Amino acid sequence: MGAGHGHGHGHGHAVSATADRRYLAGALALIVAYMSAEVAIGLIARSLALLSDAAHMLTDAFAIAFALIAMRIAAHPPKGGYTYGLRRAEILSAQLNGLTLILLAAYFVYESVHRLLDPPQVAGALVFWTSLSGIAVNLAATWLIGRADRASLNVEGAFQHILNDLYAFIATAVAGLVVWTTGFARADVIASLVVAALMVKAGYGLLRDAGRVLMEAAPAGIDPAEIGARMAGRACVQEVHDLHVWEVTSGYPALSAHVLVEPGGDCHAVRRDLRQMLAASYGITHTTLEVDHIGEPGTPWDGQEHCTDAHGPRHLSDAPPGPPPQPGGAVCGH
Repeated sequence: MGAGHGHGHGHGHAVSATADRRYLAGALALIVAYMSAEVAIGLIARSLALLSDAAHMLTDAFAIAFALIAMRIAAHPPKGGYTYGLRRAEILSAQLNGLTLILLAAYFVYESVHRLLDPPQVAGALVFWTSLSGIAVNLAATWLIGRADRASLNVEGAFQHILNDLYAFIATAVAGLVVWTTGFARADVIASLVVAALMVKAGYGLLRDAGRVLMEAAPAGIDPAEIGARMAGRACVQEVHDLHVWEVTSGYPALSAHVLVEPGGDCHAVRRDLRQMLAASYGITHTTLEVDHIGEPGTPWDGQEHCTDAHGPRHLSDAPPGPPPQPGGAVCGH
């Protein structure tokens, strides 16, 4: 009987953390500079769409700043009681980004209702030309953050902020053109409602994805039942239980399980085979597998011998246990 633990780390980035920080810092500088000018122009033009864009850019700046801080915190090595380090700081940052998007969207919906009833005079030409320059700034910022590692929910949160702001500027430019050419002032308010809808969509997605990580749900696209069945179907494996699949942080999946091997099977060979299969098929390279022999054929085993409080379903092999190997014979292995 033996137990094995396999550990690997498949959470490396295609882009270095230093490059990520450099791209985000460049986008932050662009946004802060433009946002300051946009607030002044929005007040002069009396445009809610421009002011909502400026507020959205403020959240962009906060999102990128939080992302940079979270990346620095997450880089701290594990120590003391934080055995995974502080990697989930990135997830908290993503949640904060999602929440700010939704709260700001609620405010702009509220303000838009008032302006629909009593629309102010809006300087359409000023709104239009300001929005065009905003599109250029956001394209540059989107390109910069898009070059960072978007597998990180933290970076993805900042990217979604910038991308939504780009869409918002496009909507505001259209509204400015309509107001400028037709005098239809409510177009500015309609554009701000479009911005709010985009903010809700992006915010909800970030909260949902970050919530899955915090609740230790299986990574999106990975079915634990399928994994359990695949593991139980490998040579020599008779049962898999206490199977857990979760994400420590975005892009860092982990798995643990208790595996029962047929009598005489090579526990170490089974563990190596399972690790290779999990890495190749599911990209899970951080695994903790407890591998033991099941009881001899004919001996009842109900799961209580090894796990007094088993969690989740038991995944059973379709193949019956083979006979114990003869002295000098080969053991089950890979």
